Amino acid sequence: MSENENIVLTEINGAVATITMNRPELHNAFNEEVIAALTAAFEEMGKNDTVRAVVLRGNGKSFSAGGDLNWMRKTAEYGFDENVADAMTLGKLLKTINTLPKPTIAVVHGNAFGGGVGLTACCDIAIAEKNTVFCLSEVRIGLIPSIIAPYVIAAIGERQARRFFMTAERFSGKKARKIGLVHESPEADELEEVLAGILSSLMDGAPGAQRMSTELIREIAKRPIDDDVITHTAKKIAEARASADGKEGLTAFLNKGEPSWRTRAS
Repeated sequence: MSENENIVLTEINGAVATITMNRPELHNAFNEEVIAALTAAFEEMGKNDTVRAVVLRGNGKSFSAGGDLNWMRKTAEYGFDENVADAMTLGKLLKTINTLPKPTIAVVHGNAFGGGVGLTACCDIAIAEKNTVFCLSEVRIGLIPSIIAPYVIAAIGERQARRFFMTAERFSGKKARKIGLVHESPEADELEEVLAGILSSLMDGAPGAQRMSTELIREIAKRPIDDDVITHTAKKIAEARASADGKEGLTAFLNKGEPSWRTRAS
């Protein structure tokens, strides 16, 4: 097996898939091979009907240190069109994760710089060790966090983005929770327990309803609550009630039973 085939590892345990960046000696820094391998892994897990949730992790001391230095040296020699094409590959990865039809969870530790922050932000749920170090470091080398910006701004808001995009300050997992980048910031020895609790809660939900829920958020976020939005949400709940998950879930609830997805998840 070649080195490139080992840079991203995928493991399925029951209904949970874990995708792990595996360049520990380079703090899981991105290059074109890592981006392609991550994209392929998420696409594959998105299509796998046995997988209910996907966890993203990094091996070694860091979650991800952002861009690989050798990759950045190459892009510095690219022309405009080459740079656009190269950046679009990262854009595709982030969109793939953001729109995956099942829950995604980033489990962050060590350092998460640049693109590592982007990966954190585009997952549905993010947990980070309390002392994780985050940094949107791009301006320090004359660049901007452009491709990751939509996801980071959606997570932390415009006001916080103005600060951290321009200052490139480092901030902790505890701070990341305060500004909305992560949902939980436990001590290092509590990280796995927090992850297990989140996964347990996810397995109680209907897969189809979870997919529809994330789609609904993308469809109505930032829109004014006008008649169009009200009509849209009415149609979405009608679709949910008519769906197989909706019918089964309501029947099980009313009859004090258990829907089949809980049995499958266990």
